[in-house]
Amino acid sequence: MASSKKPSPLDRVLGRLGSLDPVNLANLAQRLARERGLFEGIFNTLQDGVLVADADGRIEYANAAARRLIGLGDQELAGETLRRLVPGLRLPAGDGAAAATHEFELTYPEPRTVRLHLLPFATGEGGAARRFAIILADITREKASTEERIAAESSASLRLLAAGVAHELGNPLNSLTIHLQLAARKLPKLSAAKTPAAAKDAAALAESLRVCEAEVVRLDGIIANFLEAIRPRPPDLAETDLAAVLAEVLRFQQQELADRGITVEAETPAALPPVMADRNQLKQIFFNLIKNAAEAMRPGGRLRIRTRADDERVYLLFGDTGSGIRPEDLARIFQPYHTTKPGGHGLGLMIVQRIMREHGGHAAVESKEGVGTVVTLDFPRKDRRVRMLK
Repeated sequence: MASSKKPSPLDRVLGRLGSLDPVNLANLAQRLARERGLFEGIFNTLQDGVLVADADGRIEYANAAARRLIGLGDQELAGETLRRLVPGLRLPAGDGAAAATHEFELTYPEPRTVRLHLLPFATGEGGAARRFAIILADITREKASTEERIAAESSASLRLLAAGVAHELGNPLNSLTIHLQLAARKLPKLSAAKTPAAAKDAAALAESLRVCEAEVVRLDGIIANFLEAIRPRPPDLAETDLAAVLAEVLRFQQQELADRGITVEAETPAALPPVMADRNQLKQIFFNLIKNAAEAMRPGGRLRIRTRADDERVYLLFGDTGSGIRPEDLARIFQPYHTTKPGGHGLGLMIVQRIMREHGGHAAVESKEGVGTVVTLDFPRKDRRVRMLK
């Protein structure tokens, strides 16, 4: 049966291309350019992203909203594929393929939750050419439920209250420090006493002052770590070489590790893929992990650091030969104020996990009592800052 679809005016014009003279061809080209500009303008005013890809997933067109969501320019999109931008995405196969919907997270250029609606369509004579139309909708706000917003507001209020309490605690600590220093200056006069009893009292007072000063320093450290935990700074992301930052931290801690009798074995290939990260926050993570590992080991212990990468992520593994962590403690290792170390504040690993999440990655801990602990950090590669949700 012949098709009942009537040819469009453009189809009729294109059918007569061979008979058009140069003037009519020029007029046709101008008309097509105007129509292309009109459609470009329409698509670029849309708030949702629009992509067109061929049967192999190669992107042929992207409107302004799509380029903004993905964080790529016109030239960077050239040659890109859907699978590269959205790892794990499967294109529907077959002529009768139905539409598909996916959700995924973007962490670059800013954290976003995006819904992707993919619709196959056919073009060309007889529908021989197969393509995909893709609509990208930013659903970040939609995903934030009322309960989550209330929880966030409550959390912010608690952080504000806690910060005020920490500040108020800092004032009497400063006063205590000053008075302890004054007492320490007067101590030599008491120590000069002639009687044995007075000398004994002076020695006891000196010991008490030393204990008080140490406790003030410890409390000050607790407050500083507490404020760091409740008032995190957003990361200042830039292209970063993880191996270079790690080498800098190891050089700084080299003497301390040597004094503890700890041997460091670090394997960091020069060709490690770059990541988007805050260099200073990375140093904070590495200092925390290396310090934890060193404190868990006796002289003669070994700290092994390994790096690896796959198509999506870059991994850093810190392994120690320490005493390990009990299973019941391992389950709470990232909880605030949970620590197994005498004098520990229990905020270090919580800060590590928070920083990793803000970088689009996460930290994992494996441990066995009497054998040691391995902490694995994984970062999204600079060109792979996307994660599928479903």
